[in-house]
Amino acid sequence: MATFDALRLARERGVDLIEVSPNAAPPVCRLDDYGRLRYEQDKKDRETRKKSHKMELKEVKLRPKIEEHDYQVKFHTAERLLHDGDKVKVTIMFRGREISYSQHGRKLLDRVAQDTAPIAIVEREPRLEGRNMFMILSPKPEVVAAYSATKAAHIAADASARHHEPKSAPVRSAQAKHA
Repeated sequence: MATFDALRLARERGVDLIEVSPNAAPPVCRLDDYGRLRYEQDKKDRETRKKSHKMELKEVKLRPKIEEHDYQVKFHTAERLLHDGDKVKVTIMFRGREISYSQHGRKLLDRVAQDTAPIAIVEREPRLEGRNMFMILSPKPEVVAAYSATKAAHIAADASARHHEPKSAPVRSAQAKHA
């Protein structure tokens, strides 16, 4: 259809002529309300932004002479951060003469990498910088997706359970009774 005819048709119907695909030959257009189209597109964009998670770098600090229980606490913290979709920087801090036994720190980082292998990949191998040795772990995409799906299901179930709870009678103050 000629552009002039399409514009005339749009004016008759009281809608806008929206160019959908300008690079096609001939260009593809449609008759629609442009304001409503923009509103729906913005709504989709907001939903996408709400569901997306910006990946951040979180840090878990350890010492080379860490006890087993303390290690487990730090490991579970790193695991939770990885499930949430964040990268984790695992840092071993050396004090005083501990730096001369940096192989202990390397073994500890290797243990963390091995323990997190099902849910994370080592993005940066252990590296010694000054008095700190660190490595960076990033979550596996399929693990984050699965965890997010179960988390969303739990939130929906909780919301549903709260929705079906009986509501209590409104509480009135002593002043309202006398009024």
